[in-house]
Amino acid sequence: MIEILTPAQVDRARRTGALVGEILQTLRSRCEVGTNLLDLDRWTAEMIRDAGAESCYVDYAPSFGSGPFGHYVCTSVNDAVLHGRPRDQRVADGNLVSLDLAVRLDGVAADSAISFVAGQSRPAGSVELIETTERALAAGIAAAGPGARIGDISHAIGTVLTAAGYPINLQFGGHGIGTTMHQDPHVANDGRPGRGYQLRPGLLLALEPWIMVDTDELVTDDDGWTLRSATGCLTAHSEHTVAITDDGAEVLTRVG
Repeated sequence: MIEILTPAQVDRARRTGALVGEILQTLRSRCEVGTNLLDLDRWTAEMIRDAGAESCYVDYAPSFGSGPFGHYVCTSVNDAVLHGRPRDQRVADGNLVSLDLAVRLDGVAADSAISFVAGQSRPAGSVELIETTERALAAGIAAAGPGARIGDISHAIGTVLTAAGYPINLQFGGHGIGTTMHQDPHVANDGRPGRGYQLRPGLLLALEPWIMVDTDELVTDDDGWTLRSATGCLTAHSEHTVAITDDGAEVLTRVG
């Protein structure tokens, strides 16, 4: 289903997006060396509850997961890149941490992800990896606007990732979002310009470039959710929810 929101719904999405961005930035500030991933999940649940919002994850049970996710935020560390299920694990100095969060407030959802390195150490290539996903995300946002096509966004993202020398996995990518978290259209992280669904004002998209240093193959943990690089290499993930408006693409989950 491709959902076009009313102006009133887009306005509510702005509030949802702001909440998602604020929670992620709070989690980043609290994610120090020694922080337990389960504490990040607990803090997320508390912030969602205090805002009068609801989690898009805790009861989420899609075909690619193993039963309900059962947690409030995805916590992926180092070689884990997507759908990281929080576990009893403490963050170590130099860990590359990716946090992915989706909530619904007043009937509209927003979805965002950030990656960062905890502590003082900076493993080789970690900063470049994160910056590449952020540049690819910015390129995808710049390519979005009324009249553009999904392929224009995919091509813009893929051009940045390919130029930086990273393989691209097309199994998972961006997606439509609105009154529910995951909707059509799918937004692959590489593609051909001028193809696919034509963007219209009122469409919300969650754009999310993610990469692994030296492979495009994923493996799934025994928890049935956490996706890791097949080679054990570092990974990174950046995501924003954007609203297509008459003037272009408005980022809803950016803070500051």
